[in-house]
Amino acid sequence: MTRITPHGRRRATQLAAAALAGLVLAGCGSASRLPLAPAEAAVSDHRYRIGPLDQLNIIVWRNAELSATVTVRPDGRISVPLVEDVLAAGRSPAELAREVEQTLARVIRDPSVTVIVSGFQGVYADQIRIVGEAARPQSVPYRQNMTILDVMIQAGGLTDFADGNGAVLVRGAEGGRQYGVRLKDLLKRGDISANVQVRPGDIIIVPQSWF
Repeated sequence: MTRITPHGRRRATQLAAAALAGLVLAGCGSASRLPLAPAEAAVSDHRYRIGPLDQLNIIVWRNAELSATVTVRPDGRISVPLVEDVLAAGRSPAELAREVEQTLARVIRDPSVTVIVSGFQGVYADQIRIVGEAARPQSVPYRQNMTILDVMIQAGGLTDFADGNGAVLVRGAEGGRQYGVRLKDLLKRGDISANVQVRPGDIIIVPQSWF
C-alpha cells in the first residue's frame, strides 16, 4: 500500500522550478544541448492509483443502502455508510475495495465490494505537468501510452511567445533527468516524428522565445 503524502507534490514542484531556473540561466540555446526524449517510454505495469478529488462509486453487493458515490477529500480519505475516514488516495480501486470489505465484515456477513473510479485525477506523483508558455498550463492525469501530443492538446497548444523547440521534459522517474522536445515541429509543422511518449510524473517546461 502506498500512502499519499505532500512529498510527491513538493518534489514535482522542486523539479520544475530547478529546470526552469536552469533554462533561464543558460539562455535560449540550453534545450538544444539536451538529448532528445526517447520516442517510447510507456510503463507496461502502470496501475492507476486513486487521488484526491477522484469520484468513486462504492458498490456493496446486495446492500444498496451501504453503496455510495463519494469524492475523495483533499486529505485523501473518504467516508461511506458504516466506514468512516478510510484512506483512499494512493491505493488501487481493488485495494480500497478490500479495505472497505474488512471494515463492513464486522457488521454484515461476507460483504462484496466493488470500487469504480470516475472523474480521474490520480495521485500527484503520477500527474503530468505542463508549465511555461502553454496556452493553459495545468496538471493532467497520466494515461497508459500517453504522448506529449496528448498532453499539449489538453494544454491548448503553445502561446505566440513560446520557444516550442526549446521545451524541456523533466523525467521524475529518472531523478529529474532533462530531455529536449520539439514541440514547435510537432504542433506547428505537423512533424509526427517529434511526438514522444510520457511517463507518470513527467514535467514539460516551455520557455519564452527571445526572438
